[in-house]
Amino acid sequence: MLFFRTILFMFELKKIVSSFLMPLPALLIVGFIGLMLIMFTAKRKTGSLIVLFSLTSLFLISFQPVSTRLLMPLERQYSAFLPVDGAIDYVMVLGNGHVVDDDIPPTSELSRTALMRLAEGIRISRMYPGSKLILSGYSGGSEFSHARMLARVALALGVAKSDIVLLETAKDTWEEARQAAAFVQNRKLVLVTSASHMERAIKEFESAGLNPIPAPTNFLAQVNIAQPWEKYTPKARYLEQTERFWHESLGQLWQNLRDYVAGYEETATQNQ
Repeated sequence: MLFFRTILFMFELKKIVSSFLMPLPALLIVGFIGLMLIMFTAKRKTGSLIVLFSLTSLFLISFQPVSTRLLMPLERQYSAFLPVDGAIDYVMVLGNGHVVDDDIPPTSELSRTALMRLAEGIRISRMYPGSKLILSGYSGGSEFSHARMLARVALALGVAKSDIVLLETAKDTWEEARQAAAFVQNRKLVLVTSASHMERAIKEFESAGLNPIPAPTNFLAQVNIAQPWEKYTPKARYLEQTERFWHESLGQLWQNLRDYVAGYEETATQNQ
C-alpha cells in the first residue's frame, strides 16, 4: 500500500510541478517578481526590465506566426490515418480529461481534446467491422474513470457495448501502453491521440513491445489563415498552441531522462 501511495504522490507531484512550468503561469510569476522589485526594493530598473520581458514574451507566445512555427513541426511528423490493407483488431483512444456534470450533455463532459480523439477513434473503428475500441484513462479524482466517460459518449454515438474495452486505471501514456500490450500482443493496433502527442506516444508503445499504426488528430497549428486580424492579433488559441508545444517538449525531456536512468541502472545491475 505504501508503494502505491508513493507512486501516486510522485505522479501528482510531477503534474503540479509541470503545470507551473507552463508558459502562462511561469511568465506571470516572472512578471510578479518584477513588480515586487519595483514596489519594495530600489531595483526599479531591473524590475521594469523583468516586467517588460514577461509582457513581451506573453505577446509573442500568443502570436500566431510564433506559436504555429513552434507547434506545426511537432504535429506534422505523422500524417492523418489512411485505410490500410487487411483487418484492424484494435483502435485505441488515449485519455485526456473530463468533468462529471449531469446538467450538461455527455459530449460536453469530455474535454475538447478527448472528444476529438474519441470521434477519430470511432470513425476508424467503423471502417473495420469487428475491431474493438480501447478507451483508457483513470478517474483523476472524479467519481467515474475517464475511460468510462469516453464509453458513455461512444455508446450514445452508436458503438456497441461489446466492441468497447476499458482501461480504467492507466494514469499516463506509459501505463496505457503497458496495459494495452497485455492483451493486444501481436494483433494489429491503431493508436489515436493528439497530433502533438503522437511522437511521445509511439515511443512508449514501441518500448512496450507494440507496433501501432499512428492516427493523429486534434491538429491545432494551421498556416492557411487569410484574415490578417485573425493571424496577427494575439489570441488564447495561439497561446494554447505554444503551451502544447512546451508541454510535449517537457514530456519528451522527462521521457528521455527516465529511459536514460533506467538504462543506466540496468547496465549497472548487469555489471555487478
